[in-house]
Amino acid sequence: MDPHSLLIFAATYALACAFPGPTVTALVARVMGKGTQGAPAFCFGLLVGDLIWVACAVFGLALLAALFQPVFVVIRYLGAAYLLFLAWKLWTAPATEPGESRAAGGEGIKLFLGGLALTMGNPKTMLFYLALLPTLVDLSHVTTGGFVEIVLVVSVIYSTVLTGYVLLAARARRAFRSSRAMRIVNRLTGGVMAGAAVAVVTRS
Repeated sequence: MDPHSLLIFAATYALACAFPGPTVTALVARVMGKGTQGAPAFCFGLLVGDLIWVACAVFGLALLAALFQPVFVVIRYLGAAYLLFLAWKLWTAPATEPGESRAAGGEGIKLFLGGLALTMGNPKTMLFYLALLPTLVDLSHVTTGGFVEIVLVVSVIYSTVLTGYVLLAARARRAFRSSRAMRIVNRLTGGVMAGAAVAVVTRS
């Protein structure tokens, strides 16, 4: 793949990732409320969703995605419902001092699937890969090697951005030491999570 095109794509993608959307908002809110436990699984779900959209764009499945738009609408609502569930858990969480919550059995899989559903149903992600990506990269001439390069760029940049947000949220969480402060954090992050759910549903 042309290094110049790859560089332009990488720079544009990095800016798009760094700008917080519903997925990043959900990630930060969860880390603020529950700690970093389970964050890798959630982030992995977000990343896999992005890579699925990469494959859709590169292999010419944009038309297929348009034909099956009702499926993605359902996925969007499922993702929003999951966010509301997380918001409720944060809002009703006991006001304990900050620490790492233990993940319940199977929670990692649920977080992965939740992250995947959010990305697959996120209009911002759809728009970037199905509308903007073709203007940055000549998809008609992308070889197998070029596809691998795009996947690597997406994986490295998105993982770095998500890790940065997790670390910042974890650091902010440690700033709250009292049970009263944690109750406020839980309520605020629960409200933010609910707001992210509304954003996922209402954005077109």
